[in-house]
Amino acid sequence: MIFKVYYQEHPERNPKRETTQSLYLEAESLPQACELIEENTQYNVEYIEELSDKAVTYEKAYPHFEITTF
Repeated sequence: MIFKVYYQEHPERNPKRETTQSLYLEAESLPQACELIEENTQYNVEYIEELSDKAVTYEKAYPHFEITTF
């Protein structure tokens, strides 16, 4: 499964839409995706969304699409 993770890079700052970033992550489940983020980053995660096949196809059309590996 592919997950889209919305996060703030600096955990000490208050979340703002203007500073929200995203990354794509492949994991078997939502708990595993959460675990990977927690173990490998210091990000302030706002939301993790599981992408449907249709959504993955849509996201792949943009040049910013890249699956993050840790």
